[in-house]
Amino acid sequence: MQKSVKNPSALRHLNKLRWVTLTVIFLMLVLLPFIHLYQTFVASHAYDLLLPYEKVIYNAMEWLTSPFVSDPEHDLDAIKGTTWSGSLFGLKLSDPLSVISQVSGSLSLYWPFILTGLIPVVVTVLLGRVFCGWICPATFIYELNDTLAAWMRRAGVPLGDKVYDKRLKYLVLFAGLILSMLLGSIVTAAIYPPAIIGRELYYAVAQGAFGSGAVFFILTILFDLLVARRGFCRYLCPGGALYSLLGRYRLLRIQRVVEDCNDCKKCNVVCEFGLDPLQDGFGQECNNCTACIAVCPTDALVFKLQIHDQPYRGPGHLGHAYRNQQAGGES
Repeated sequence: MQKSVKNPSALRHLNKLRWVTLTVIFLMLVLLPFIHLYQTFVASHAYDLLLPYEKVIYNAMEWLTSPFVSDPEHDLDAIKGTTWSGSLFGLKLSDPLSVISQVSGSLSLYWPFILTGLIPVVVTVLLGRVFCGWICPATFIYELNDTLAAWMRRAGVPLGDKVYDKRLKYLVLFAGLILSMLLGSIVTAAIYPPAIIGRELYYAVAQGAFGSGAVFFILTILFDLLVARRGFCRYLCPGGALYSLLGRYRLLRIQRVVEDCNDCKKCNVVCEFGLDPLQDGFGQECNNCTACIAVCPTDALVFKLQIHDQPYRGPGHLGHAYRNQQAGGES
């Protein structure tokens, strides 16, 4: 039995909540390297020996954290790491891609680390690719990039809009894991944007410069602009491929209420993954970002608890095509 989760006034605001979540997580990734550096300064007990810019960091972090902790050297360990793998108030969490990549690279099972990926896996199985839509720091940048692309298109700047086979990313995932086995190194971390962002932010703060990963990430942004809209996420991201597989039979799905649909196509236009909500085409690629729900003028898109998408149910009952069908049937 299908159950609907519908409250139009609340569902419309979910996309705003998603953006708040993405922003907070991205800012945390920016802040964490500074906190780690501050902890190092505190542990060294050598404030007078710090360089001027290091004193600025020390003073800023002390002002920011002192209301919450009394022993920054130890108390600030409550939040560590990145979205690739980290610790949150004693709870250790890892991206499922980092887990299977570590298993592939080491050809061994280290259960303490494997278990850190259990909660993300369970969440994905139930809710789908929510990491991609709600947590991934690369999504924060890619969606800003997509907004820039929209402005450029309005200004008449020609941009890429090519379409490729979405199964390419599964090949990338498979190839990355095979290379990890052969080389004994976690290859996927070098091409996975969430891992790159966390790593490069640490490099920038600790060493004062970005690494080669930043160049790769910039290339993915240019690929999205000049070749294909959200092209890296759609066609090349190994993590996106893994999350799509895990969330294929997710319990929570966005579905169209055909009785409320007016066939305006706004849902199709706003979908950055090129899905087809108007034809009930969500599939395993949907990350439940709720952008289509937010833009729907008739509240025809809702959450439903079911493990399969519904088949195409025809044109929306509030649209011209359906009315013409009805008029033709009556005549």
